[in-house]
Amino acid sequence: MKKHTSIYLKHFGYNTSDFIPCEICGAQAVDIHHIEARSMGGSKTKDTIENLMAVCRACHLEKGDKKKYKEELKAVHQMALSKVK
Repeated sequence: MKKHTSIYLKHFGYNTSDFIPCEICGAQAVDIHHIEARSMGGSKTKDTIENLMAVCRACHLEKGDKKKYKEELKAVHQMALSKVK
């Protein structure tokens, strides 16, 4: 399991066999998306819970890594984080 996936699952108390909802639409998430991209080769400083969100494939393709959606993704993710703290 990738480190960023492990960070996300642990923070929200999920197991790999759990239904994990897409933070945008509620469908089953299949990706843990970096809101701020890791760039080429990855960056350990981007693997923080504040930068990681669960998304389904459709939302990832539509809104992932697109500058015009970045603020929306941050706001949606902050709502998810506030429900856990």
